[in-house]
Amino acid sequence: GFRFYVVTDCEFNSSKLNDIEYIYSHYYNKLEYIRFSSSVGKYVGYTEHGIKNAERWNNGPEVIARRAQKERYCFYNVGVDVEAALTKS
Repeated sequence: GFRFYVVTDCEFNSSKLNDIEYIYSHYYNKLEYIRFSSSVGKYVGYTEHGIKNAERWNNGPEVIARRAQKERYCFYNVGVDVEAALTKS
């Protein structure tokens, strides 16, 4: 069978909240075909199918909703992870 999955990731390059990068990727059979990166601010396609979807999604409401995910997903989880680390130390 074929395998489709989505990966959501927050990359922390420093202790500053503004340096966090939110990445949302679609994979099909271990090949990443489209990605949204908060540092780029739009979807980028890596295959023919991904490029077509990126063009469509960048012109629709999907990109606006995805831009807000950095604050909602990454910033919230940073607070949770830091609090958990401080209470265990």
